[in-house]
Amino acid sequence: MKAIEVKNLTKKFGDFVAVNQITFDVNPGEVFGLLGPNGAGKTTTIRMLCGLLKPTSGSGYVGGCDIIKEYEKIKNRVGYMSQKFSLYKDLTVEENIEFFCGIYRLKGIEKKKRKDWALEISGLTKMQKMIAGELPGGFKQRLALVCSLLHSPEILFLDEPTAGVDPISRTKFWNLIYHLKKTFKTTVLVTTHYMDEAEHCERIALIREGMFIAIGTPLELKNLVKDAVYLIKTRHYFKTRENLRKKSFVMDIIPFGNAFHIFLDKKENPEELKNDLLKSGIEILKFEPLIPSLEDVFLSLIKK
Repeated sequence: MKAIEVKNLTKKFGDFVAVNQITFDVNPGEVFGLLGPNGAGKTTTIRMLCGLLKPTSGSGYVGGCDIIKEYEKIKNRVGYMSQKFSLYKDLTVEENIEFFCGIYRLKGIEKKKRKDWALEISGLTKMQKMIAGELPGGFKQRLALVCSLLHSPEILFLDEPTAGVDPISRTKFWNLIYHLKKTFKTTVLVTTHYMDEAEHCERIALIREGMFIAIGTPLELKNLVKDAVYLIKTRHYFKTRENLRKKSFVMDIIPFGNAFHIFLDKKENPEELKNDLLKSGIEILKFEPLIPSLEDVFLSLIKK
């Protein structure tokens, strides 16, 4: 049985289609990502799967439970960490954990065991008397995560969990996610707009304007790019851009800071392009082949 099964799931708000007939499944113990910009429909999808929002049409099953008919059962089987961490900022770390233990009806020895586990795995044992709102962002993030795990859910939904968190804290967070996967076989569905972060997922669905534009492993998605990808950096940004736009064999041009990622027809010789730029009086600082990133894939697919 799949941990999550979705078929033609749709959500409309009046005339606005937030999620448009998406179909996918997630295997037990898999880390699955929904990758897309803000407003793409990621949060709406998660809220439907958690039983918090009724779909307009389509179907879905989470842990074997129907998201329309059995949404109350789903709430007991999943953990949900929202974008804003769902913490009470005026309570201490310990009081937040106590509060969520109460929500999940944990009592006695089981409550103490889960509370001790949460403090230990989050690295918050020495901070348990601190006010949650005064914690650094990375620790708030970890506290919110363990609060969503106190009832030992089999499926965990993480909605933009590392938004606004520094790169080191993001790395530690993902280490914690994979510890949960390895130790407890937890299924994880995570949404993100960080392209590099999505590399941590075993499979990814690229979502834009409520629709899936591709789905697969990071490698499978990168293999969708059939052109050769090169990095070009010069001292003449605008002149380089205009020159590249005139080349029929330059299939795509994506700005990256003060450089470009360009997609070349593999039948063409990149040295000829380089020489042509030099002949045009463009001073080249970098010209090198690249392995396409998920951002390259995403932007390229959107343009197509």
